[in-house]
Amino acid sequence: MALTVAVQMDPIQAIRIAGDTTFSLLLEAQRRGHTLLHYTPDRLSMRDGRVTARAEPLRVQDVEGDHAHLGAQERVDLASVDVVLMRQDPPFDLAYITATHLLERIHPHTLVVNNPFEVRNAPEKLFVTAYPELMPPTLITRDKQEIEEFRAEHGAVVMKPLHGHGGAAVLRVLPDDPNFGSMFDLFSVTFREPWVVQRFLPRITEGDKRIILVDGEPLGAVNRVPAANDIRSNMVRGGTGGATALTPREQEICAAIGPELRRRGLILVGIDVIDGNLTEINVTSPTGIRAIKRLGGPDLAVAVWDAIEAKVTKPQSA
Repeated sequence: MALTVAVQMDPIQAIRIAGDTTFSLLLEAQRRGHTLLHYTPDRLSMRDGRVTARAEPLRVQDVEGDHAHLGAQERVDLASVDVVLMRQDPPFDLAYITATHLLERIHPHTLVVNNPFEVRNAPEKLFVTAYPELMPPTLITRDKQEIEEFRAEHGAVVMKPLHGHGGAAVLRVLPDDPNFGSMFDLFSVTFREPWVVQRFLPRITEGDKRIILVDGEPLGAVNRVPAANDIRSNMVRGGTGGATALTPREQEICAAIGPELRRRGLILVGIDVIDGNLTEINVTSPTGIRAIKRLGGPDLAVAVWDAIEAKVTKPQSA
């Protein structure tokens, strides 16, 4: 079954393919004989209800620096393609939200991965709060007194912007931290959204596990260990990845959230677990597939495309 697949992503020429999950998905799609089209979010348009993008034919190869070959740009009616991969990186801002509104006009006639309605309504650090029994104690607020009361109860905490990404502005605040006032002022003028405040989990030094779920099933994981003198395990912030297996607690977490992910049409999801505590459910542009394969795990791009193809072949009313 040959499909036409359009990928909405950041400029492909600028990505680092060694750790890029989108690139892994493109390699597998091409291996299966699917036709690839590439466009950036700024080239998405809607006119009189018709959603289009100025897209280029794309061929990929696993060679850093010579990984993408683009053809001539043309306007493509996205209702005419089989699949759209919505894979641009956050920030999850009004531009991102607008893109979900536009792509919602073509889904599910054209299968959008992940379901744009659900992406819009499942921000990573808010969606996760539907499962408080799986999480560390968590507060979402901009109210200084609420934060101070939370700190008084839990001691050291981590503060981060609600719609932050990639480990940016994730800060540990100690129980008697003299910098808290300045930190609060800085957050107040820098971020308009509320902030996430969570009890600090000391075993972050042992790793923050990224678990990949495909259509609700946990199929692989990588343990991301922070660099020395840092609490952020993100690989773009210096974290290192290690092979790992799921603990019984992590299997319990996946079993609890998997059916809801499947119901929402969230085919590719990455969750973050620290010391048995679920901290985020990443649905926008989750990563980790290439790291898992590099560390000896399965190539999860295969499972993702198996799931996509199964859904494309179903009647749209199913």
